[in-house]
Amino acid sequence: MADMNSASGSALAGKLSPGFTSKVNLFVDIAIVLIMTFVASSSNPDVDMDDVRGLFWIATAAIAAWVVTAAALRHYSVLAYDRSGLDDTAMVSVHVAAMMTLTALVELFIGGREPTPNIPQLLVLVWCSAALARWFFRRLAHGEPPLDDVLIVGIGPIGRLTASDLRQRGRHRVIGHLRYDNENGRETGLLERSYATDGAICRIVGGIGQLEQVLRTVAVDEVYVAGKVRTHGEEMQDAIRVCERFGIPFAVPAYAFRLDRAQAVEANAVSDGYLHYETHKPMPQQQAMKRLFDIVASAMALWLLLPLFVVVVALIKLTSRGPVFFRQTRVGRHGRTFNMLKFRSMVANAESLKASLSAMNEQAGPVFKMRRDPRVTRIGRFIRKYSIDELPQLINVLRGDMSVVGPRPPTPDEVLKYEVWQRRRLSVRPGLTCIWQVSGRNQISFEDWMLLDMQYIDHWSLARDFQLIFRTIPVVITGRGAS
Repeated sequence: MADMNSASGSALAGKLSPGFTSKVNLFVDIAIVLIMTFVASSSNPDVDMDDVRGLFWIATAAIAAWVVTAAALRHYSVLAYDRSGLDDTAMVSVHVAAMMTLTALVELFIGGREPTPNIPQLLVLVWCSAALARWFFRRLAHGEPPLDDVLIVGIGPIGRLTASDLRQRGRHRVIGHLRYDNENGRETGLLERSYATDGAICRIVGGIGQLEQVLRTVAVDEVYVAGKVRTHGEEMQDAIRVCERFGIPFAVPAYAFRLDRAQAVEANAVSDGYLHYETHKPMPQQQAMKRLFDIVASAMALWLLLPLFVVVVALIKLTSRGPVFFRQTRVGRHGRTFNMLKFRSMVANAESLKASLSAMNEQAGPVFKMRRDPRVTRIGRFIRKYSIDELPQLINVLRGDMSVVGPRPPTPDEVLKYEVWQRRRLSVRPGLTCIWQVSGRNQISFEDWMLLDMQYIDHWSLARDFQLIFRTIPVVITGRGAS
């Protein structure tokens, strides 16, 4: 009976439109902030509840701080529910801290003229209520698409059953199938459908030989190699080699034989019938601590650097025409794109002028670097030298697009020119700094840059991240290697 209720709950959640849970979560959190502001005020003996004008302004400020922080961090994005429970708890804490900061400022401004809530009590009430609400909506959101994008190699019974199982679990979106050479099926585009031999619908995007091409052009979080070892062993091995070169996680069937009674000793390891592999050593506890550090460090840095942000914004607006921020599409983990933020350091039409300067590129490989780039503004040259233009990327770190430490995110046109072994740098979350930044930056070759990133990925540890952060500080202060 419990399983039936769970299944019906999942079915109900699956019928919800994408993002519906997030919208309800936002509405509930706003209600929590509003209600708890008045609850925390009712316990203050000096507050006359007949006069709610002051409470209205405090509640408005608190809600505004919460909503602005949520928009900056994409806290209510559909994909945000993929974060770990630790991530979400830290995110709620950041929201509460932002809300309390603005609330305290408003209370300081209105002084003793208007009723004010009990600040410590308000902090505890909002944090506990919002954290509990987030836990509930995380569970509800597990039935909502989209989540991880997976590619299945195989259109036979194993491939189709795997696709059906992943869809029922609700945490994956099957973007297509590749067929083995001895499997029948008509190849179609990603947005079309093809019928497999027994009439089951699956989306065929090519043959097994096109795996490398698909991984170059489509963002894939994991590849399921759904085949029979006796029949497809050689092709499965080729698929594994491609995934290893690209740094894409992959899964292979855990059982080569049919089992009627026997069970795996470690059931959790093969809960979906597959053994899952990554191309670098998984360290989940350290990864969780890394993400927690990213959230706390970027939130504190943004708060402390706010006066500098104001000065830079004013200088950019006073010295050149165009927007203050420069948004550029960059490629993140597993090829998924995002908008990276920077302070604008070039003229407004810098991107359109790039082609005319390509012959003057001073960096080998697909990246464009020029020591005396004529597109850079007067203020831009200064903020680039000391990496001040990169500071808005702290917002990308909070959002989860980037990390404090990791390979620098490339542009899509750069990735198209990568050799296969170089694409493995996309197997981890990009960052603000890495080995390249503390090893001379523009003074080293592109190939050496890529090799340094591979070294970082293959030998990653949390302690090494902190070492790179401490080594980055003097590089930024002196402007060494920047152009």
